[in-house]
Amino acid sequence: MTIKAVIFDFDGTILDTETPEFTHWQALYRQHDRQLKLTDWQRGIGTWDAFDPWLGLPESVQQDRHATHERLRTDIHHTIERSDLRPGVRAVLDAIRPAGLRLALATSSDRTWVTRWLHQHGLYDHFETLATRDDVTRVKPDPELYTLAVHTLGLRPHECLAVEDSLNGATAAAAAGLHVVVVPNDVTRTQAFLPEWGRVEGYEGGLESLLATVRV
Repeated sequence: MTIKAVIFDFDGTILDTETPEFTHWQALYRQHDRQLKLTDWQRGIGTWDAFDPWLGLPESVQQDRHATHERLRTDIHHTIERSDLRPGVRAVLDAIRPAGLRLALATSSDRTWVTRWLHQHGLYDHFETLATRDDVTRVKPDPELYTLAVHTLGLRPHECLAVEDSLNGATAAAAAGLHVVVVPNDVTRTQAFLPEWGRVEGYEGGLESLLATVRV
């Protein structure tokens, strides 16, 4: 059995948008003498509507929610704009097609969000297809996004390797029948990933280290 395609998640996997979002929300909580627990935040990583951070803030913030959210979103976006890709991931993405593999993306984020950052970092043309929340009824941990990406590639699930950073994402890929390798970031590193999933702590080992996790 041969891996024919690699399907990447985006947020936290290629560009770590998740850590700055968490740290800005943490700062907002501290302003109001509240604590945002990482374990609570992790429930919402890689999916939508699994955790609502507004519920932990006082009523005075709730009443000014729109303005507070606009300020918070602006600060988060400015931080992401100044951020680089995760170390080593560009080299991995650059190596996939020369290795004879195909490359796709499956993300619970919307297409506008993803394409913005892919274009900014010159990665948009790397991907043969994008499966986003705009294309499905259910996002991760449901397998629909990965099922769509595999179908669009015209491959079978066991011919594809999913690269994920979160429990929700890895769960979705595994449920769709793909091989899974987890490359966690600072806010997902402590999640309870299953032992049967491959795991590497970063991209320094290149494409070879990801493929080496596949158990055939």
